[in-house]
Amino acid sequence: MALTKYERRLRIKSRVRKTVSGTEARPRLSVFRSNKEIYAQLVDDVSGKTICASSSRDKDISSAKGTKTEIAALVGKTVAEKALKAGVGTISFDRNGYQYHGRVKSLAEGAREAGLKF
Repeated sequence: MALTKYERRLRIKSRVRKTVSGTEARPRLSVFRSNKEIYAQLVDDVSGKTICASSSRDKDISSAKGTKTEIAALVGKTVAEKALKAGVGTISFDRNGYQYHGRVKSLAEGAREAGLKF
């Protein structure tokens, strides 16, 4: 039987997570995309803690108008600003099994514009 979209994404996710992990010096920027919203968080996998997070449900972002890709870019910028305040400059990007395309790509480019290095 063929895999469902969800099972396929989980298989890709586990393959990516074998190599991508976050440390305190270089945390992992994890992206989750639902049909309506997009979420991003910086994770230190060594200590198991989330350094900072941002989503399209935040008050300042949810009031913004635009397409889902434009809002994803705003989420990337805000998570990058929070990361720079926390003292994080370089990250490793975890696309979480999603294609690097559309909203995921827009979020990554927004984070790069705000000053994060991948």
